[in-house]
Amino acid sequence: MPKVTQKVSILALGGLGEIGKNMYVVRYGDDIVVIDAGLKFPEEEMLGVDIVIPDLSYLEENRDKIRGVVLTHGHEDHIGAIAYVLKQFNVPVYGTRLTLGLVQVKLKEAGLTGNVRLHSVTTDSVIRLGSIIVSFFRVNHSIPDAVGVVLETPEGIIVHTGDFKFDFTPVGGQTAELNKMAALGERGVLALLSDSTNAERPGYTGSERKVGDNLKRMFKQTTSRIIIATFASNVHRTQQIFEAAELTGRKVAIVGRSMVNVVNISRELGYLNIDDEMIIDHEDVAKLPPEKIVILSTGSQGEPMSALARMARSSHRTLDILPGDTVILSATPIPGNERFVGRTVDALFRLGAEVIYGPGSETGVHVSGHGSQEELKLMLSLIRPKYFIPIHGEYRMLRRHAMLAEEVGVRPENIFVIDNGDVVEIEQGIARLGPKVSVGQVLIDGLGVGDVGNIVLRDRKLLSQDGILVVVVTLSKQKGTILSGPDIISRGFVYVRESEPLMEEASKLVTNTLNKLMNDNVSDWSSLKNTVKDALGRFLFEQTRRRPMILPIIMEV
Repeated sequence: MPKVTQKVSILALGGLGEIGKNMYVVRYGDDIVVIDAGLKFPEEEMLGVDIVIPDLSYLEENRDKIRGVVLTHGHEDHIGAIAYVLKQFNVPVYGTRLTLGLVQVKLKEAGLTGNVRLHSVTTDSVIRLGSIIVSFFRVNHSIPDAVGVVLETPEGIIVHTGDFKFDFTPVGGQTAELNKMAALGERGVLALLSDSTNAERPGYTGSERKVGDNLKRMFKQTTSRIIIATFASNVHRTQQIFEAAELTGRKVAIVGRSMVNVVNISRELGYLNIDDEMIIDHEDVAKLPPEKIVILSTGSQGEPMSALARMARSSHRTLDILPGDTVILSATPIPGNERFVGRTVDALFRLGAEVIYGPGSETGVHVSGHGSQEELKLMLSLIRPKYFIPIHGEYRMLRRHAMLAEEVGVRPENIFVIDNGDVVEIEQGIARLGPKVSVGQVLIDGLGVGDVGNIVLRDRKLLSQDGILVVVVTLSKQKGTILSGPDIISRGFVYVRESEPLMEEASKLVTNTLNKLMNDNVSDWSSLKNTVKDALGRFLFEQTRRRPMILPIIMEV
């Protein structure tokens, strides 16, 4: 009998050609391992949408083959969708201690603390998920406990780097495990999936420790209150902020729900070393002189509901920005957030604050958690993969990463720059593109999961642009005449009191249209509503060059 062969399939349900929403699938035969379950924040045209998660249809179709979810680290774009995944699939989840600590907060908020199977791993752990053996290696990133993932399949070794950089003087002393990466390269790696976020940046990414030195210098030179905003998950940055505060005799007030949660979890698990007396309640800030205060806040991305944005609008419950305050934005805006950050900075300046912001290389108060070009080449040189798939980044970043791979010796035909839903199949050492999987994105609005689609977004956009017009008419079922109305209600279209002639003309048009229809013995509601909508829409566009949403409400008595 001929030998039955299996193949490795690699696909992304999110995270390719975009920033965020990371979710990758490695499949061998009937065994599927999911790597990460992230979200992304909505784009500007996604009106009213809270978050965006990957489309889980492929996993639903293969639910009996899912052996587990492996998490690389605890950032939102890698764990933010985990509660939605576990609501659909009761599968084991593997992650490091801090990552699972942050996951547990999400599961508690989602009411999923019951029979969820969370398994803590270290960089020495080896787990078997069906025919796939999973192990880990430590990487540096802007959150502790970040790991790369090694998946040993009968076809060969697949390596997923997670988000990484090479920091040789890391805060906390946990250096990347270059020895493990080099050993993998010696064994032979079939395929490498590697972070592409900073593929366009030449050189190396700076060390987090340099940020700590700059913060200490700024804290020493500043005699006013200091308000500093950073990513809540950047635990190393938080540690250095507390060290700078302690060095300069300041107390720290923590504001923002996510910041409070991460600090509490990180302290419980031993990732933050902070004395209790260093922390004060934000309601006690006014009791201390300005030179003794640091306010650690969320809002480095200009999020409208963040603590910093509310302070900038003077709408925070207990804290205000005072003239002379020094505000430090210890982060670089994520692409797309620049406008929100700019609004917050403008508002802070208007209130008389001194604001330190901008690219980290200029201000010295931020470095990226992602490796630049030389570090990406170092990873490729250590792992030495046969096949290379750049991941996690917008399409131009994936292309640039592919060029870097060619520079270090990966053959161009062995590089796959793919999009979400594309499948790379490897069988008997030969890789090719397989049949594409249908993928999309699921929009979360409040408690609704996936009930907001293109049609709803189109309606919301139309409402936001030209408003709505509601036409209410009551007809006599027996006589075929108008008993009352038409009453026209305008919201977001025109101000009725200043547009009475227009409303009167519109009312006459509706009356004439309905009378003509009823004289022609047209009585079904659909025809009546559509004809009124079309006639009124044409009239209003001719008069105003606007296209409001028109909702005819026709009642029969």
